[in-house]
Amino acid sequence: MDSRESRKPLLATPLLGLDDPECERLPDGLPEVVDAHVHLFPDPLWDAIDAWFRRHAWPNRYRLNNAGVVDFLLSRGVDRVVALSYAHRPGWARSMNRELAAFCAERPRVTGLATVFPGEPDARAILEEGFALGLAGVKLHLHVQAVAVDDPVMDEVYRCCADHGRPLVMHAGREPKSPAYPRDVYELCGAARIEPVLSRFPALKLCVPHLGADEYDEFRRLLETHDHLWLDTAMVLAGYFPYPVPWELLSARPERVMYGTDFPNIPYAWDRELRRILARNLDQDVLAQILGGTARALFALSGQ
Repeated sequence: MDSRESRKPLLATPLLGLDDPECERLPDGLPEVVDAHVHLFPDPLWDAIDAWFRRHAWPNRYRLNNAGVVDFLLSRGVDRVVALSYAHRPGWARSMNRELAAFCAERPRVTGLATVFPGEPDARAILEEGFALGLAGVKLHLHVQAVAVDDPVMDEVYRCCADHGRPLVMHAGREPKSPAYPRDVYELCGAARIEPVLSRFPALKLCVPHLGADEYDEFRRLLETHDHLWLDTAMVLAGYFPYPVPWELLSARPERVMYGTDFPNIPYAWDRELRRILARNLDQDVLAQILGGTARALFALSGQ
C-alpha cells in the first residue's frame, strides 16, 4: 500500500496556531520577491472565511481587509503580490472579478486573477470579461467548489485559459483534506487526474499550489514531463504540516516553482516560509527564480 494512503488527512481535526516570531521587514539584498499566492475577497466574505478556518483548519494569525493585506506585505519588503479569490457559489464570480479588477487598477504592484464557478452559465464570458478588465489569469479552488479536475464542465475553463494564454492557478492537489468540504477531495483532485488534462490541453498554463500536496514525487515527475505545469510553495515549506518537507522540488525545475504564502490565511508568522527558504543557501540564480522570476514570467508582470 502507498504510504500516503495510511496518513491521516491534514484537517481530520483542526490544527493549532503557532506563536513564532516574525520580522518587521525582509532582509536587504534579496532578489525581487513576488508573493504569488495572496488571498483577497470582498469584505462580506472575510468573516465567514476566517470562521471556517478557525472551526475546520487552523486559527488565522492575521485578520485584515484587502487594503490591509496588501499594505502589510508591501510595507515589509515584498515587491509584488498576485491576488487570488475564488467563487464559492454560482453567480458570485462576475461581481468578485469586477471588484478585484478595480482594486488592482489602483495598485500597480498587485496583479489579480479572475475566478468563476465551473459549470455556471456564461462561464467563458465571465472569464473573458475579467481578462478585459485587466485580470491576468484564473483562480479555482476545487476543494471548495466541489468539482473534479476531470469533470467535463472544467473543459470550458481550460479551453478559455488556453485560448487566451492566461495561466490557471487551481487548487487541485489532494490536501488539505477536511470532512468539512462538501465532497471527498481525494476523489476530486490529485496528480492522476491532472496528468490527462495536461495532455489534452498542451496550451494550458497550469499552476498547482502547495507543491501539489501531498503527492510531491508525482508532481515532480509531472514537472519533468510537462513544460506547461507550474507549482507554488504556499505553506508546504513552512514546516507546519506533519509531513516531510519536499525541499528537492526547489531545485528540480526552479523556473517552474514560485514562492507564495497563502497570506493572510496562515497560522504562523508571515515570513516563516521565506526565512526557511533562505536558510537553505540556494544558488542565487535558483533563489531569484523561485522568489520572483518564475511568477514574473508566468503572470507577465512588468514594471513596478
